[in-house]
Amino acid sequence: MIRVLPIFLLFTSFFLHSQSSTKELIDSLNAIDDHEKKVNLCRIIATQLQSTDWNRAIKYIELAESEAKKTAKPAETLAGIYTTAGDLYYSKDVLDVALQYYLKSYDIYKEKNNVQEIANTENNLAIVYAKSNNQEKALKFFSHVYKYQKAKKDSAKLVKILNNIGTIYLDKNADSSLHYYQKAHLITTKLKDNTLTVYIYTNLARTYTLKKDQKNTKFYFEKAFSLLDSITDNSLKSFVYESFSEYNLKDRRFENSIENAKKALGYNKEKAFGFSSMRLNKILYEAYLGKEDYKNAVHYFQKYNQISDSIDIEQKAVNLERIRLEQDYKVRSQIRSLVEEKTRFKYYVVGLILVVGILTLILLLIRYRNRNIKNQLEKEKLKAKQQELKQSLEAKNMVLIGKAMSEIHRTDNINEILTDLKKIKLQTASKEMQNAIDIVLKRLEKDLNTDIWKEFEMSFEQVHKSFFDKLAVDYPSLTPKDRRLCALLYLDLTTKEICQITGQSYKSIESARARLRKKFDITNEKVNLSTYLTTLKHNES
Repeated sequence: MIRVLPIFLLFTSFFLHSQSSTKELIDSLNAIDDHEKKVNLCRIIATQLQSTDWNRAIKYIELAESEAKKTAKPAETLAGIYTTAGDLYYSKDVLDVALQYYLKSYDIYKEKNNVQEIANTENNLAIVYAKSNNQEKALKFFSHVYKYQKAKKDSAKLVKILNNIGTIYLDKNADSSLHYYQKAHLITTKLKDNTLTVYIYTNLARTYTLKKDQKNTKFYFEKAFSLLDSITDNSLKSFVYESFSEYNLKDRRFENSIENAKKALGYNKEKAFGFSSMRLNKILYEAYLGKEDYKNAVHYFQKYNQISDSIDIEQKAVNLERIRLEQDYKVRSQIRSLVEEKTRFKYYVVGLILVVGILTLILLLIRYRNRNIKNQLEKEKLKAKQQELKQSLEAKNMVLIGKAMSEIHRTDNINEILTDLKKIKLQTASKEMQNAIDIVLKRLEKDLNTDIWKEFEMSFEQVHKSFFDKLAVDYPSLTPKDRRLCALLYLDLTTKEICQITGQSYKSIESARARLRKKFDITNEKVNLSTYLTTLKHNES
């Protein structure tokens, strides 16, 4: 589908001929004998009927052709009819048929050397070629028209032509497009025509958007909007809001794009099934898709397809009328059946698109659910691993404490036996017995572990790496006894349990704890010493 450009048509002046109702014109037609006047009336009636009764509009074009042959200058009269027919088909966006009629009138005007009508027809041809994406031919005819209007010094028409040329280059060469829009802008500053000025400001903004010049884009859009209240042409307002919406879409400001597209649709109600409405629904579809609002995206995609189908159907209906002028009634009926078949096929395509859209949404939902399940499983695995590590650490701590307790109790037992043996030795008179006791004492003293705490620290370091190193760095004034107490507190032992392990009194351990708090500068009584030591180890990690 080609993109419809904001191009002006320089139509002939007969459209302003009469403001009478169509019925009155038809009545007048029956009362007129002059063939020239009949042709002009038929053209006016056909133009007025094009939106309400297309078949009758074509009938009056046919009647005008038959009357033209009876006039004094049939060739030039036919050229005018062909121009009108081209305008009618152009209004329906049936560009191939419009082009045929414009070319017919163009050949006649060239043969008759009618310079003014040649320029008008060349302008129409240029616009059709532009909308058909035939850049070379469009520029060729626009350059001819530009020279003609420049010689005539018609500033308003010069602005329109420069605007059209700029629009041709818009999606191909932004610099060339900017050059022509700026030339048009220089002329509009003298014309004081707000309608033309708004068109040029908007097109300048669109060009700077392509050049990624945010400053100038915003500047010209603001200029266009500042004049918009003075404009009564709803199609122009729609064009401005559409352009601004498209700019916001490219800049990924989806909310602004949606807001302005809806405003443009509001001004475009009279052409709800035209190219502009189709583009606006596509913008809304893409904006909602960018927001991941799939419900609204599907809604506007459906509307976009509906309008697209409607335009195609309308084009085919017009083509049937063209073929009816060239062939008999039977051929037209056959083609109509083909159009209906194509329409049914398009409904199938729309249904398929809806099904694909729904399936896509379902797949996205399944993917989202699977991702959530996977994340949940990973969280549970991590939690289980952390629990396992915690239990392993607790088990190692218990082994460490048990080993310390066992070693201390063994040492206490040996010390008690040594004390008892020394007492027995003192009470024994036999020299041999005393020597035997001495031998036992030496063996026990040899077996006595005097460095229990050193071994405890080594075992503790294997489980809680760098704990004592951290203490030595942060608190170098700690004594060996302080370090041992820190280790036992880190293992979350109570004062009573520490008393049992160290053999010290409850009061001594409490005093030692108080000294530690002072060395750690813990003034808050609510802060637990064991918790503080655990935090110290974690900070180190």
